[in-house]
Amino acid sequence: MQNHATETPPIARDQAVLSLHDVSFAIDGRNLLHPLTLEIPAGHSIALIGHNGSGKSTLLKLIGRQLAPTTGRIDFEGKPLAGWGTRAFARRLGYLPQNTPPAPGMLARELIALGRYPWHGALGRFGAADKAKVEEAIEVTGIEPFVTREVDSLSGGERQRVWLAMLVAQDATCLLLDEPISALDIGHQLEVLALTRDLCRDKGITIISVLHEINMAARFCDRIVALHSGRLIAEGTPSDIMTPEELARIYDVQMDVLEQPVSGRRVALAR
Repeated sequence: MQNHATETPPIARDQAVLSLHDVSFAIDGRNLLHPLTLEIPAGHSIALIGHNGSGKSTLLKLIGRQLAPTTGRIDFEGKPLAGWGTRAFARRLGYLPQNTPPAPGMLARELIALGRYPWHGALGRFGAADKAKVEEAIEVTGIEPFVTREVDSLSGGERQRVWLAMLVAQDATCLLLDEPISALDIGHQLEVLALTRDLCRDKGITIISVLHEINMAARFCDRIVALHSGRLIAEGTPSDIMTPEELARIYDVQMDVLEQPVSGRRVALAR
């Protein structure tokens, strides 16, 4: 069985798991992200919102080391991103792109098991600890009914849950999800976001999701980070963001905000 006793304990809930200091990104002389400073608390579900081209996916890719900042520094768990080894970083942070690749001929259980790769490597033995993590991920995400089916045969919502299960099996403490519900119908959107919320609350995972639908972000996330034209324009709780004034600044659209009588949740409607 693998021994991970040398792994550094994760950051405690509410402490800064990610700190961005004057981080920017430019390509071909065009600023996609202007310098921003931001702290993200551990154990929270964070929504990145804003209109198309506002810099949401760029910011997520910078945090996930898919891109390198043009200026500034990003610290993850108190250490600069550049100071993390590839395997150590993969054990801590999982990234789900907007368009997941096809997996021809691969069963759902086999895809989930790939989440254990950072722990044993290409030549390592898939041991009892790995098997236990895979089984836990299947149970937590509720995908037992279709783990023996081919991934590419699944519906969009089922496929997203399998990919999320792979990240859960990875045992990462922070997950980055780039538009995880963009291609799903509303029923599957609710399922996937409820799952991410439960993972955050039950397992203490920090989850940062790029979302287009402000009402979904306000319903399922603890905090909202809003970008506009590559600039950080607002950050706070759903109650802070869900006001006509803030939403007009973020989306350049006039909205009314209603409070649901039973849940007390605020819902935004375009005028």
